[in-house]
Amino acid sequence: MNENNKKMMGGNFALLLAAFIWGTSFVAQDVGKDYVEAFTYNGIRMLMGAAVLLPVILVMQFKKRKTDTRTPVQKKKDAFVQAKSGIICGVLLFCASNLQQFAFYYIPSEEGASGKIGFITALYMLLVPIFGLFLKQKQRALVWFAVIMGCVGAYLLCVDSAMTIGFGEILALGCAVFFAFHILYIDSVSAKVDGVILSCSQFVVVGVLSIIFMFIFETPQISNIKAAIVPMLYSGVMSSGVAYTLQIIGQKHTKPAVASLLMCLESVFAVLAGWVILHEELSARELIGCVVMFVAIILTNLPEKKGKKA
Repeated sequence: MNENNKKMMGGNFALLLAAFIWGTSFVAQDVGKDYVEAFTYNGIRMLMGAAVLLPVILVMQFKKRKTDTRTPVQKKKDAFVQAKSGIICGVLLFCASNLQQFAFYYIPSEEGASGKIGFITALYMLLVPIFGLFLKQKQRALVWFAVIMGCVGAYLLCVDSAMTIGFGEILALGCAVFFAFHILYIDSVSAKVDGVILSCSQFVVVGVLSIIFMFIFETPQISNIKAAIVPMLYSGVMSSGVAYTLQIIGQKHTKPAVASLLMCLESVFAVLAGWVILHEELSARELIGCVVMFVAIILTNLPEKKGKKA
């Protein structure tokens, strides 16, 4: 096996591990909700995630400093764009992550909360091309077919046989909407900012905003926070810090299409983790909805065929 193949396999494994951590993090969120309220949970875990990324940023900045040829004026401009992007991303992520966490309080674990919320959250991959129309982003016919499939899957997963949708499912759908906005905004600024710094700064914004809302709307107890420290550590350190770093490493050695497909497994791991760890179960109707949504997500990430040369 040559060196390139080894790097590619290592990159694929890193992305697979990242998807596993993200998927199993839904279980941690489900467990954490039994001890602390949503803003408390997200405030602490996001600041943990930011703390994990700080050493990575320091190492990267030390290496860049030797080759940085920007003028002081350009550095100030770049710093302003970086800060503004971090704040906007942080506000969008604050809305998405807290809507997601609140959803756990309205969907019982015995109804498969982890897997259901994991798949509903994954709808952002289908919403991105829809919202992209307002930015004049053209999409292939295959993508629109996948969007229709995703809507069918979401209907089977969220709407029961009595034609009603629960409040928890609505919150999770709102989470998917904000994640779609989050992705589109990141796409618009990714070429202008440092990705790791952006990630860390958005975690800080989410953490600070969540802590402020925690003191306004919640009654945090030290004993409860201590009881929830393990799931918060997993969500903060592993999901935010470690998994993000794995994504950066993995995408350096993996083709974009393969990377997207591997990261799609996050929702599958969420269902499996909920089933194995929390003994959650989904109905046959909901499982079919998950399968349909997963196929739709894969279709949206398939690479476009290159046109034939004349």
